[in-house]
Amino acid sequence: DVTSNDKIIPEGIEGQVPYRGPLSQVLYQLAGGLHQSMFYCGAHSIEELQTNGRFVRITASGLRESHPHDIQMTVEAPNYASKQ
Repeated sequence: DVTSNDKIIPEGIEGQVPYRGPLSQVLYQLAGGLHQSMFYCGAHSIEELQTNGRFVRITASGLRESHPHDIQMTVEAPNYASKQ
């Protein structure tokens, strides 16, 4: 049993963003991010990424950048709250 909100691990967030154009452009950006991640790991396929990928420490700035931003949260996840 989880007894603290600090122990909850959300699998995503729920929110809204303003319309930014066709879905194809959003998918292009997501695919580009995946491609760069694979490049950083030296993976040539998703399978290689799963096998050879590893976790690394990031700076506090990197953590802030990697959390959701520029989004209007519709439901606040207990451990994803922005600290503004």
